[in-house]
Amino acid sequence: MSPSSIEQGDPASGRSGARGPRARRYDPDRRDRIIDACLDVIAEHGLAGTSHRRVAAAADVPLGSMTYHFSGMDELLREAFTRFADSVARKAERRMAAAEDLDDALAEFSRNIDEDVLATQRDLILTLELYTLAARRPEFRDITTTWMTRTRATLEPFVDPRTGQILDAMNEGLTIHRALHADPASEGLAADALARIARGADEH
Repeated sequence: MSPSSIEQGDPASGRSGARGPRARRYDPDRRDRIIDACLDVIAEHGLAGTSHRRVAAAADVPLGSMTYHFSGMDELLREAFTRFADSVARKAERRMAAAEDLDDALAEFSRNIDEDVLATQRDLILTLELYTLAARRPEFRDITTTWMTRTRATLEPFVDPRTGQILDAMNEGLTIHRALHADPASEGLAADALARIARGADEH
């Protein structure tokens, strides 16, 4: 029976179903809403403070929906962080698609760092929480690996693979630097760093 129609004994309904099937509110987006709510909870409370109960409350769904739609917290975290990483990677891909030469590529990559990756405190926190999770638990590193691979691929038409890896590493470093340093980053820092790295590569 589809979870989006009538569910007999569905834990999300809060009823056992012993009295026969009951119609419930048609909610085809419930699973997606839980995933988005999970990201909101992580951003507000951190991974350590993320629980089924908090996510269910943020998504405005019964607590039983959590175990109905996900096998456990690991599956939910994987879905949530995969969605987040994909959204950030797509922003970089859209920006870099407009680049026609190295100067364009460096300018667009700089804008991606300043305006997309480092745009909001929420995204900054989610990025660092994902880094921490992947550092502690190797089974989540495919998410960060795929994210970095996609980012580096946007640079491949303009620089050699090693330079692309360095540029992406600088991108990651600026994210951490912004999160940990009390003073805001200097204006134009990303653009300056990218230019120095890319131009320096031409000399080797």
